[in-house]
Amino acid sequence: MTDLSHLTAQRREAMALLAVALRPELETPLAERWADLAFRPLRAPETGLVMLRGRIGGDGAPFNLGEATMSRAVVELDSGERGFGQVLGRDARMAQFGALLDALFQREPESVERHVLAPIRARVARQASQTQAETAATRVDFFTLVRGED
Repeated sequence: MTDLSHLTAQRREAMALLAVALRPELETPLAERWADLAFRPLRAPETGLVMLRGRIGGDGAPFNLGEATMSRAVVELDSGERGFGQVLGRDARMAQFGALLDALFQREPESVERHVLAPIRARVARQASQTQAETAATRVDFFTLVRGED
């Protein structure tokens, strides 16, 4: 894997985590660590609809499932990095926070990883583990009894 594709994969993972973050997980680090961050909006935060696509069985023919509301924003830091933010829902500020952190990730990946992404990743893992444990607690193992003929 080349350096460029490795960086692309890291950024893709970072953007995926930013998209599922809770508002305080983005807002607090930005206010505490990067309060004086200079940027300009390239695309002001806006809200619209996206079409959700599905596939029967995961590999069948695609079909339109329905629409979902999403917000997006694009910013550029004074140092030149451009960040893109997208979140489901109508929270335009969250989209802007995501865009700011995407741009910061390009400039200071270690700092954003430590102060923003690692806590989000830990929360998502805890939630997945809790969901898995709750599901396992209700699991029923079915088995077949074979009755012999007399």
